[in-house]
Amino acid sequence: MYKVLLFAGTIEGRTLAEFLRQRRVPAWVCVATEYGGSLIEEDSVIHVSHERLDEQQMEALMGELDGVLVVDATHPYAAEVTGNIRRAAERAGCEYLRLLRDGDGKSEGKSVYVESTEAAADWLNSREGAALLTTGSKELAVFTKVKDFEKRLYARVLSLPKVAEQCANLGFTGNHLICMQGPFSKELNAAMIRQYGIRYLVTKDTGVAGGFPEKEEAARETGITLVVIGRPVQEEGLSLLECKHELCRRFKIAGNHEIALIGIGMGGRAGLTCEAEQWCRESELLIGASRMTEGIVLLGQAVYSAYKSEEIKKYIEEHPEFDKIGILLSGDVGFYSGAKKLLQLLPEETKVFPGTASLVAFCAKLKESWEDAALVSAHGKNCNLIGEIQHNEKVFSLLGKSGQVKELCGKLLEYGMDDVEIAVGERLSYPEERILRGYPGDFLELETDPLAVILVKNNRVRRLVTHGLPDESFLRDKVPMTKEEVRDVSICKLHLQQDSVIYDVGAGSGSLSVEMALTAYAGKVYAIEKNPQAVDLLRKNRQKFGADNMEIVEGYAPEALDELPPPTHAFIGGSSGNLKEICELLLKKNPDVRLVMNAITLETVAEALQVLKELPVEHQEIVQMTVSRSKEVGRYHMMMGQNPVYVISCGGEVAP
Repeated sequence: MYKVLLFAGTIEGRTLAEFLRQRRVPAWVCVATEYGGSLIEEDSVIHVSHERLDEQQMEALMGELDGVLVVDATHPYAAEVTGNIRRAAERAGCEYLRLLRDGDGKSEGKSVYVESTEAAADWLNSREGAALLTTGSKELAVFTKVKDFEKRLYARVLSLPKVAEQCANLGFTGNHLICMQGPFSKELNAAMIRQYGIRYLVTKDTGVAGGFPEKEEAARETGITLVVIGRPVQEEGLSLLECKHELCRRFKIAGNHEIALIGIGMGGRAGLTCEAEQWCRESELLIGASRMTEGIVLLGQAVYSAYKSEEIKKYIEEHPEFDKIGILLSGDVGFYSGAKKLLQLLPEETKVFPGTASLVAFCAKLKESWEDAALVSAHGKNCNLIGEIQHNEKVFSLLGKSGQVKELCGKLLEYGMDDVEIAVGERLSYPEERILRGYPGDFLELETDPLAVILVKNNRVRRLVTHGLPDESFLRDKVPMTKEEVRDVSICKLHLQQDSVIYDVGAGSGSLSVEMALTAYAGKVYAIEKNPQAVDLLRKNRQKFGADNMEIVEGYAPEALDELPPPTHAFIGGSSGNLKEICELLLKKNPDVRLVMNAITLETVAEALQVLKELPVEHQEIVQMTVSRSKEVGRYHMMMGQNPVYVISCGGEVAP
């Protein structure tokens, strides 16, 4: 039982026939010629008939197929045939869909519009110079009234013996008769124009599938005049993709997508790899942010502007009509790209085409190597750029806001890093591309485009790989400070990682906060302190050590902790009698938080032990430390004991 009666007189009709065959939707396909039938694959699903039908025969066929959906994909200039199909379907009670070619009938550059083939011949007759006729052989006789047509006109027609014979009988022979089967590229059109000295190219607005854009581009490139014969009937109907979508909806056809994630480099078609460019050219649908698709999309391609993975997945699922899809991603698919999440949502057979990362392109322009650079991103995410610059001789970073460069340079000057070398690149590969070099002081007023990158070179890298700053390094005034040896053991018991989120409750002068910030430089330290004098010291020590990932929170715990993000680690140096409440809040924010507490008095030790008994924590451990330091007494050295300290730890994952 056939579900579709398809009149396939165009390349769109043949494409739709193949679409139905692949989706196993039974269809009866009518074409006007035996040659047209040979272009469509026939099997148990698709029946091809090349018998010419009049209106009554069409109606009879529709009656035999009973309830079939009629799809008219005949040529846009076959107005009489379209009228016959439409009337026959109406009398047979069949639903009718008209498939129209994409194309708006507009042309740029030197172009002339005429109403008919006769008008085109009259227009040429009033001018001098050679013309290339690309309207086919059926109306070629009209052009024989052009003066000296045998010498002036070149006819491009189908490569069929019967067609060549008809054209020769009209007087088109030798190199004035070009027998070729399309499609024709812009380059081939332009080559013919130059080869034969063409001044005018005569065409109908046959849309994308009929090669109109390639003719238009070739005419514009070579500077000739395009003579466009307007469509005889302004019709309403569906595009090829809209027709496919309707068929999928009607017959519940599932998607059979070929999908590729494509790194487009800095932007524009010129930056694509050959493989990626071919996939983009052949895609029916391109997905990506508008700034990515605008330089890639071709006339007739569908575009969906989106960058969120879930939205892209949903759209693809809701549009099974697309066979080939390209998802455009800026830069390279493996460098801070959305490809990672998309690959988890899309089919396993999804292809991935790499692009040129901004890192590679920028360093090439600077003539710098990048294998020794630390690669980070400050685009839409927290990133301790100061810490990265302190620890690496060369840092490359993606930026995401216009004021990031001047903000970074202000901090570099504040932390005494005025001698680092900076290169800034914005809108790489675009006409407005700008590359600047200098030092932090040169960029304090710089506003960049959000599409910017930065490369920083630091010759004074912090080489320290462990904590252990001497007490004398810190500014302390009269604020109590956790001594160096106790800091070492306390930080050791925290089991920090580079990206830890740490609370320092009762931070005091900030010796522990600073050491933790420098150790976990890719993370964050929140120094919570209620004493205004200590808060002032915290600011000074943060500036002295350039601990940019250390944030000072002034207030009482646990209230001051409420709005902070969940911690992975917490150190409690002072609790003002609120130890249990503080620990309860920490465990509420993160049940797996790693806790370390310092206690000097036995009362604080007793309070901590009681908290450990009442709260659901594991890996409990108490270390009692007694530290002695040498003191010179004359020519002798005596060991002077300090107050014993209890280091209490619990919670978190402890490595075996």
